[in-house]
Amino acid sequence: MSQNQNSDQNRNQNENQPSSEQLLDVRTIDGPPFGDIMSALGSLDDDGQLRLVAGFEPKPLYEVLEARGFTYETECRERTDEDNDDDDEEWHVLIETA
Repeated sequence: MSQNQNSDQNRNQNENQPSSEQLLDVRTIDGPPFGDIMSALGSLDDDGQLRLVAGFEPKPLYEVLEARGFTYETECRERTDEDNDDDDEEWHVLIETA
C-alpha cells in the first residue's frame, strides 16, 4: 500500500471516530448554571460535544446556543435515582458546534 493510500485510510478512520464528549451535570450546582455552561462550551474543541444534564428542560438556553452557532438535541429521561424523590425526570442536551 502506498503512503498516500495509507494516509487516506487513516484520515477516513479518524473521521468515523466519535468526537470527544464532555459531561456537565448542573443538577448539583447551587444557583444559576448559565456561567458554568458557557465556560464548558468555551472549552470545547471544534469537533467536541457537551452533554448537559439538568433537572429541568433548559428552554432559555436554546436561543443562546443557536445565536452562538451551536446545534443541540434534547432528550427527557426518567430518573432511576431512588434517593431523589423531588425530580423524576432529567434532561440531557447534547450540544455541538454547527
